[in-house]
Amino acid sequence: MENLDGRVAVITGSASGIGLALAHRFAAEGMKLVLSDVEADALAATVAGLPAGTEVVSTLCDVSKGEQVEALRDLAVASFGTVHLVCNNAGVGGGGAMTELNLADWEWVIGVNLWGVINGVRVFLPLLTEQGEGHIVNTASVAGLFAAPFMGAYNVSKYGVVALSETLFNELAMAHPGVHVSVLCPSWVKTNIANSARNHPDGPPADAGAIAEVIETFISKGIDPADVADQVAEAVKVNRFWIITHEDTPAAVTQRMRSILDDGTPPMLMH
Repeated sequence: MENLDGRVAVITGSASGIGLALAHRFAAEGMKLVLSDVEADALAATVAGLPAGTEVVSTLCDVSKGEQVEALRDLAVASFGTVHLVCNNAGVGGGGAMTELNLADWEWVIGVNLWGVINGVRVFLPLLTEQGEGHIVNTASVAGLFAAPFMGAYNVSKYGVVALSETLFNELAMAHPGVHVSVLCPSWVKTNIANSARNHPDGPPADAGAIAEVIETFISKGIDPADVADQVAEAVKVNRFWIITHEDTPAAVTQRMRSILDDGTPPMLMH
């Protein structure tokens, strides 16, 4: 989709981090925006901070709830007639040892990170295939390419997003070649994901502060969300599937794959 000007983009989790950067990047391309998030004040600030003249509508949306994603689609169609780009970007962090995770922790992380993407694909894909063109960007993570310790629920959710995206790529290539998909697998990015436990339905876990402190150490050395948004925009324009944001990621993936081929054990990777 070389020319984005005048096209319609839906972005979930658009009130902070990568989603916020995507909103600004695609606004700069002249796209019409349909933005959603679960935090009303932050979403309003995002809309207010967009360049003058940006055509935008916004709504609260918990992507783990299928009916809310359907309402998001309906808003997009009612406002702009159709959708061309869907960024299934909303996500939360979820740390902790396997021995400490409870059912609510698993349900929350997988609900947002994986079911959010499933709902986005399920709801918007028929619209894109019917019109014969469009692009879906699913936000995964390097945690979908190799599994670090103490991130079990997060890793599982992101592996699922990668698997879904790979499956979708080949199905689209076979039956709907005008519709494309990319999977975004960033490593550390300067976002607020370390503090996403603030939106946990049962309140932040007892060890949330300690986990956030560790993660923030890595995030502080991460890249700017705007750099990620630039890479996403380029991938959409050239129909690139893998969006790998960090130069050291391929080496880590190679190390994991070598352990499989050599019948070894999972390497300790914290990229």
